This record gives sequence, C-alpha cells and structure tokens, in this order.
Amino acid sequence: QVQLVASGGGLVQAGGSLRLSCAASGRTFSRYVMGWFRRAPGKERAFVAAISGSGGRTTYADSVKGRFTISRDNAKNTVYLQMNSLKPEDTAVYFCAARPLWSGAQQLDYDYWGQGTQVTVSS
Repeated sequence: QVQLVASGGGLVQAGGSLRLSCAASGRTFSRYVMGWFRRAPGKERAFVAAISGSGGRTTYADSVKGRFTISRDNAKNTVYLQMNSLKPEDTAVYFCAARPLWSGAQQLDYDYWGQGTQVTVSS
C-alpha cells in the first residue's frame, strides 16, 4: 500500500513558476513509477509527466515539454514537478500517482493516487 500526499499548489501569474511535491509512505518508493496528472475545469484527467523508479527515465505530455521537469528523491520518498513559464491553460488540480511498471506510464491506470493540489495561473 502506498499513500501519496501532494502539496505546493497555489495562485501564480502567467510566466511564473511553482514546484509541486508528492510525499509517499512506505519503504518501496523506489520501485514505483511516479506520475503527475491534472484535471482542468470541465476536462478529463490528463497525463502530465512520469519518472521511473530510479529516475533514469522521464516522459512528458507535449503541452508541458520544455516547461515542466519531473524529478524524485528516493531518500525522501518524494517526487517533484517543477513548473516554469506557467500559462493560464495550466490551471488545474494536479494529482500524483504511483504504478509498478514503466510500460504505459502515460495511461491513467495507476494503482495509487494522491488527493490533488490546485494550481491556478492568472493572466
């Protein structure tokens, strides 16, 4: 069982930056692929970024490539999402999630989900 707690959301102006964190419980954090997803108002939950257990592989949605960076600190059981050059269309509730396998990391079928943190980007 993995419990995830996301934090770091807030209100920021367009062009600004935020860093989201997701703290995980359990001793097997490094075995899990970690992902970030978001749900914008009126839209379905969508993939943002994922990172392998070792941190050696990452993948991003096209809409955030070059602006967002996912990273992890396995000693702290934490995954991060650094968001730069934020746009109003990045406004959403952001969720972190965990799954055991890298294959399909952009899909929604993660085993564990955090509670979400709100990010609002004003124009």
